[in-house]
Amino acid sequence: MFKNVEIFRIAQASAMHAGARQSVIAQNMANADTPGYAANDIPAFQTHVRSGEGEFALKATRGSHIHGNTTPMSFDVVKRSGALTDPNGNSVSVETEMLHAVDVKRQHDRAIAVYKSAMTMLRTSLGR
Repeated sequence: MFKNVEIFRIAQASAMHAGARQSVIAQNMANADTPGYAANDIPAFQTHVRSGEGEFALKATRGSHIHGNTTPMSFDVVKRSGALTDPNGNSVSVETEMLHAVDVKRQHDRAIAVYKSAMTMLRTSLGR
């Protein structure tokens, strides 16, 4: 019912982005001692919104639509640039990954707070 309300869609996409980025950060931390492993990351959520790709692309709701996207949201995993490497070729810094993990937690908490606030406003407007 609330899938077409824009604020709910953005909050859901932001939470999905945070979950995907947290997964990449956890994989980086798990490979912190793997020789030759390069740290990965997912670009910021704002770049996905501005690009008009994935969840924010034009939608094809019918087969007769010429332009539109019917694929689910996906995020590109890229190598983290500017990371210093150890002598064994590993570019993962546990301290940096911890900072990124905190940033992702804040993004997820923000998305959930927006969703809760929108639900509260919707319930208030319905008189519940």
